Amino acid sequence: MAEETNNREQAIRRVQAKREFKTHLVIYLVVNAVLIGIWAASGAGYFWPIWSIGGWGIGLAFHWWNTYRDAKPISEDEIQREMGGSR
Repeated sequence: MAEETNNREQAIRRVQAKREFKTHLVIYLVVNAVLIGIWAASGAGYFWPIWSIGGWGIGLAFHWWNTYRDAKPISEDEIQREMGGSR
């Protein structure tokens, strides 16, 4: 029963992480679209929104990695190995 509860809690955390990433992505797209709009309305000279797109994009890429690529649950074997014990 405890393992089922633990699996449920891990699943809930993964669902929350995915929702948070999707919210982060939408905010990134909206804010950068507004910045590009401001850039275009102000004469479309030097493309300064690239700094926001690039810098924030790196952070968004790390958020994606932590949410989708590194999302496998930690196994008891991994915990034991890290603690220096054997199972």
